[in-house]
Amino acid sequence: MKIDGGCYCGSIQYEADIDPADVSICHCRNCQQFTGSAYRVTVLLPAGGLTLTRGAPKTFIKTADNGNRSVQHFCGECGSPLFYSHADHPSGQWGIRWGSIRQRDQLPPQRQIWTTSAAPWAHDLTSWFGEIAD
Repeated sequence: MKIDGGCYCGSIQYEADIDPADVSICHCRNCQQFTGSAYRVTVLLPAGGLTLTRGAPKTFIKTADNGNRSVQHFCGECGSPLFYSHADHPSGQWGIRWGSIRQRDQLPPQRQIWTTSAAPWAHDLTSWFGEIAD
């Protein structure tokens, strides 16, 4: 599926070819801290599957507890998280942050990972809050 997207302020834009089956929710503590939320939704794709069409993101290298290093790509103007890649394996898998994708309403998550770190309410919001209103 062809997708496009960008940061909140429009300084950075991209296009990519993705497989909608590769959308996942991550409940790890790093994703919680990076997003300031309960989890992060990411679309995985092979390196080289993404093309920047405007601007260039700033990066931050995060070292995980297991020693793996990931590159967090974000807009230097508005701070929007955009992608991640592997610092030590640049030809490895990339991830596009779901919120930056224009077609996100067509990309429901297909799996959840690091669920042992999940907030206790994250899997069933209606049981904690009742009906959810717009």
